[in-house]
Amino acid sequence: MSFKDKFKNFFNTDDDYEYVEEEVDVSAEETRAFEPKQTRNKNVVNLSAIQQPSSKVVLYEPKSYNEVQEIADNILNRRAVVINLQRIDSTQAKRIVDFLSGTVYAVKGDIQKLGLSTFLCTPDNVDVTGTISNSNFEEVELEKGW
Repeated sequence: MSFKDKFKNFFNTDDDYEYVEEEVDVSAEETRAFEPKQTRNKNVVNLSAIQQPSSKVVLYEPKSYNEVQEIADNILNRRAVVINLQRIDSTQAKRIVDFLSGTVYAVKGDIQKLGLSTFLCTPDNVDVTGTISNSNFEEVELEKGW
């Protein structure tokens, strides 16, 4: 054997080898080890993801019509809002109620009169049960023109 042949055999420069692919039977447990964790743990639920933030009720006593946008933003953010309109004149109070009625309608909510000049605006995710009788403040409403 010459030096050249020894050198070729040492570094395997010749492709004299045959490559054979073998199929390996992998058991179900070994296959499962390579699956992503999301598909393996289908029955595991993170409880912190399920918990919804507690419902909030926001109280407002606007002094001008300019505050109505802030009140409407709370309704759009799915919060119940109680509005006391005693400190505002009746024309601005009517405009505020009209604006909030449109906002409540847009979110498929509800607006209820709680008292003489107090209203409850709720989005669709808040259920209100019970009623308040109107007989106590009907006479005063006629005086104010509501």
